[in-house]
Amino acid sequence: MPCPAILVFAGCILFVLYVLFGYPLLLRAAARRAGRTVRKSFSPRTVSVLLAVRNGESGIGRKLDSLFALDYPPGLVEIFVLSDGSTDGTCAVATARQDAAAQAGMRLHVVELPAVGKSEALNAGLARATGEIIFFTDLRQPLDRNCLRELVACFGDPSVGVASGELIISSGETAEKEQTSLYWRYEKQLRIWQSAVDSVIGATGAVYAQRRELCRPLPPYTLLDDVHQPLAAFFAGYRVILDPAARAYDNPAALNQEFRRKVRTLAGNYQVFACYPALFGPSNRMLWHFLSHKFSRLLLPWALLAALGASFFLPSPWNVLFAGGQVLFYSLALVDSRLTAPVRTFVVLMAATLWAGSIAFRPARSFW
Repeated sequence: MPCPAILVFAGCILFVLYVLFGYPLLLRAAARRAGRTVRKSFSPRTVSVLLAVRNGESGIGRKLDSLFALDYPPGLVEIFVLSDGSTDGTCAVATARQDAAAQAGMRLHVVELPAVGKSEALNAGLARATGEIIFFTDLRQPLDRNCLRELVACFGDPSVGVASGELIISSGETAEKEQTSLYWRYEKQLRIWQSAVDSVIGATGAVYAQRRELCRPLPPYTLLDDVHQPLAAFFAGYRVILDPAARAYDNPAALNQEFRRKVRTLAGNYQVFACYPALFGPSNRMLWHFLSHKFSRLLLPWALLAALGASFFLPSPWNVLFAGGQVLFYSLALVDSRLTAPVRTFVVLMAATLWAGSIAFRPARSFW
């Protein structure tokens, strides 16, 4: 009978290989077999754009110009700039653009709020919104001119409750930024395949739209509005889809910035699990995908640590080979070079996953 160390080591390595490579291959096959499409049909609908921002004076003008340039029927779009306790000139810059909004056939409302957090800012926007479709977007990412039209066309399919756009991340000028860009392309492909099966568990926060009647008030200091809101539609029986034709653009983040972002988003998953325990039950029609993707990602660093610990207790010479190999792999993360950038990126993302668990003893607002 194999020793316990062999069983633990083998089980952990197989789990890691399944999460990183096995599930994507099976998902690809499932997507090809299901091949669900979206019956897009554009008909003009009223749209409320919600843009929550704190101290965004330097970027609010560019973002509003991007919204004003959208190819969408005039008079059907209202924009809410939701200032979450801004102490700079965000509101003044936004207010000064109201004439430009009117020229574009849009209504621009600037809502000044105390520092209540993004979720409460979005709730304030939802309470004021009158559109049939709620369009959520973020400050940093400019939008393709056809973005909103493509998203709204998705709602011509009555099965669609949420339409998420595609975030195009440019190639990085450094090795580390290139690796974060590569990671996002890997993640995006998984979402495209999940959408072809049925639904994505969550949307792309910078560019997604939802039927107004399916939106729900967010709990205070929600870290992932782009998962909470879509899940309300998903469990109401609607699809959450990704439409690559609706595009927003961004630059890759430096590795330290990506670490902070991943800690926040992964910590937000724990909030989601608490609010939607049905994710773990039979009413989740994407249960296998949820467990293999969202949930298993949180277990991945623990499996790696268990494999490392078990490798020291393997029979000789396998303990030296496998333990030494893993120590060498993780040591490469300390070397700052183009060759070791993939290792550095992987290790930093695993560290972020571990630190995300600190939401168990830290207030959620501290993750922003």
